[in-house]
Amino acid sequence: MSLWSRISNALFGERLNREIEEELQSHIEEAIASGRDPGEARRTFGSILRQREASHSIRVAGWLESLLADVRFGWRQLCRNKVTSVAAVLSLALGIGSCVAAFRLIDALLWRPLPISSASYLYVLSRTMTGLYGKPAEDGHWATPEFKVMRDAVKDQADLIAISDADRTDITWSTDDDMEKAHVAYVSGNMFPLFGLEPALGRLLAPADDRAPGAGPYAVLSWDFWNHRFGRDPHVLGRSLHIGDQTFEIVGVGPRDFTGTEKGTVTDIFLPLSMNRFATQDNMAWHRTFLMLKPDVNPATALEPLRQHLSAVNRAFEVECSKCLRGITQASIDRFLNQKLVLYPAGAGISDLQKDYRRSLSILGLLAALVLLIACVNVANMMTAQATARAQEMALRIAIGAGRRRLVQLILSQSALLALFSSVLGALFAAWSAPFVLSLVNPPDNPARLALPADWRVLLFGFGLIVLVVLMLGLLPALRASAVRPVAALKGGEDPHSPRRLMRGAIALQVAFCCLVLFLSSLFVASFQRLQNRPLGFSAERLLLLETVAGKGQLPVVWNQTAEALRAVPGVDSVAIARWPLLGRIAINSDISINGAPPSPTPAFFLSVSPGWLSTMKIPLVSGRDFRPVDTSPGAAIVNETFVKTFFPGQDPIGRTFERGANQPLYKIVGVTPDVPYRELREPSRAVFYIPFIEIDTKSASKPVDFATFTIHTDAKDPLALAESLRQIIAQRHNGLRVSNITTQLDLVRDQTIRERLIAMLAAFFAAVALLLAGIGLYAVLNYSVLQRRREIGIRMAIGSTRAGIVRIVTRDVLLMTALGGCVGVALGFGAARYVESLVYQVKATDADMIALPACAILLTALVATLPAVLRALRTDPTEILRAE
Repeated sequence: MSLWSRISNALFGERLNREIEEELQSHIEEAIASGRDPGEARRTFGSILRQREASHSIRVAGWLESLLADVRFGWRQLCRNKVTSVAAVLSLALGIGSCVAAFRLIDALLWRPLPISSASYLYVLSRTMTGLYGKPAEDGHWATPEFKVMRDAVKDQADLIAISDADRTDITWSTDDDMEKAHVAYVSGNMFPLFGLEPALGRLLAPADDRAPGAGPYAVLSWDFWNHRFGRDPHVLGRSLHIGDQTFEIVGVGPRDFTGTEKGTVTDIFLPLSMNRFATQDNMAWHRTFLMLKPDVNPATALEPLRQHLSAVNRAFEVECSKCLRGITQASIDRFLNQKLVLYPAGAGISDLQKDYRRSLSILGLLAALVLLIACVNVANMMTAQATARAQEMALRIAIGAGRRRLVQLILSQSALLALFSSVLGALFAAWSAPFVLSLVNPPDNPARLALPADWRVLLFGFGLIVLVVLMLGLLPALRASAVRPVAALKGGEDPHSPRRLMRGAIALQVAFCCLVLFLSSLFVASFQRLQNRPLGFSAERLLLLETVAGKGQLPVVWNQTAEALRAVPGVDSVAIARWPLLGRIAINSDISINGAPPSPTPAFFLSVSPGWLSTMKIPLVSGRDFRPVDTSPGAAIVNETFVKTFFPGQDPIGRTFERGANQPLYKIVGVTPDVPYRELREPSRAVFYIPFIEIDTKSASKPVDFATFTIHTDAKDPLALAESLRQIIAQRHNGLRVSNITTQLDLVRDQTIRERLIAMLAAFFAAVALLLAGIGLYAVLNYSVLQRRREIGIRMAIGSTRAGIVRIVTRDVLLMTALGGCVGVALGFGAARYVESLVYQVKATDADMIALPACAILLTALVATLPAVLRALRTDPTEILRAE
């Protein structure tokens, strides 16, 4: 018979049995019909059972039939213990789902290749150097003139591609009323051809569009933007979009799968590199540089010579540019020139999100794997207990001819059923949890976006995970069951204590993993709490921030008049102006020179603010005064306490002067403020000075301001309630100002803790699950131990053992294993703490709280888990035990 027929017969056994029965009966009836005696015909035919079995074995795939029988038996075993089976399935589903969700995120952000040709040949250029305050730094951005020089230097072996970050940009379609935000990236004209991309509509950018500054006013929309913004309207070709004072014509739509090279951000619009105003500036590093090897170049032998050649070209270019720098110390120039060019594989894209979350996602994957291991140990303990209880059954099977392979198959079938049901629930959990975690990565107004398809990569990982779970659950119980010696098992077993020792060892392993999860979770939760509770030095409550742009710029008087109009709105308490908000995206520093000396190697950050900004932000003055309307820059300055400690240690700074670089106009200190975080909450206090919003040139004329932020303190608890009305007031003045973005200072503070909040939330979730699973495991082992030692406990109680003695013999071994596992877990935690130290804020693994919290949690869980087993042991009736004897 064909293999398919044998498989079909194995699947439909009842039908096959009927067919065999009918066939055998027809043969007998034919013999009787031919005139033979019915009894003689049956005797001649032989045993009906033997003939039926012989025919059955020929017509079915025996291996499949035995497998199906074992699956059905395994299902009946699971149904016999419904509560235990449901708990096992749910715990495994949580572990499998967490692992699959973590893999989906890690794969999408770090591993999945870009949908381009020859992604393995794509690299990104970066440079490492000594940064501010002597710390190692890395810069992956380059100036366009330098990019062009390097591109020409290696054109025989590789092509260089320039791609800027996809920044959120104000765009308009016809009037200011149509203004919206879009992620815009500037790319060199060779990007689309080298990536082997084809347009979905129209054409893509070509090298001819990028030959000269301002010569290619063309735009290509991404397929995603075309889809959700224009509904795939083919008439979008030829439309114009405006960015500032530039106009671009839409000439095409990119391919469906390509969303840019910046993982986590979907680029909406691609523009030619030469259309950016920075494209001609030697000292403005603003875009990334990618290297695509030629098809006939071997990466193993060509990369290092290419790197050295590019490094030499980069060094020569930077040395030439440094000759034009003014007001910068030679030490700062030497520090910048002492850089090393490096090449990183970029086939999976490159982005700041990858850099920020690479280690965080690794920790997420580790925690998910540990939870899965704890769940597997739990279920493996359960199956070991079941295998021990079924030792005589297994011995009987062996005695009547069952092979050891069949016994292993029998146990593994039950494990496979558990893994299968768990994987279904786990897939549902992963489908929900991965997008949910992704939604928490970035601020709500600029969410991270990643493609999370359930393709062959995810399915292959899930299948491998299921196989691993099956082996972890059933392999040891299966091997133990297959190694049963029938004679010894039927007499009561060779070593009745062996299963208990194995289960206690598993408890120690489980507790070690749980303690490691708790230890890491404690670090992350404590880090988030300390960062969240860090003193700010200002009040972030009720502060509305209107980030406003002015096209080609407006004089400070226009900005001040607009601020006056905003102050007249009911519900507005005070209004001030800053060039950019604290803890925002912008941070600029400057060298400081004291008394004409060379600039200090320690720079200071600065911020231009209007009079009243300090009071609006609720930043007190330590000494001196606030700015006055007549103060200008250069001229007056207010500094923070770190600035005083750095540049005027032990002196009264009021009235003293400093320069921004060498041979620059003087600034006179008129006030001192406490330290407030300027750029990041995580970094220590830096030297900061504030300068007046009104900046004058050498002729004492006010300079126009092209962007600034109105800082508005409102009476309402929700400052966003006034946002739309304030935006309309600015628009109605028709003075060239328009609001580009609206946020609150509180949101900026919260955005600083997004990564810590996410890790702390997930770590706390995994810690709770790990504790729950550990408690279930401890309870299961103790309950099994009490049941197995029930006779011993009854006899001990009959001969006078005290309750304390019974409690001691029941809990001693398990609590010892718990203590051993806890010590191992803490040791592992100390080792893992070195890996995560860059993710925590002002928390050390050696802090007493970090050790005490996991220890107390494990101890409390152990006490709660042992209580039911202890009560069961104490309720043992010795009279009943002796009567049974």
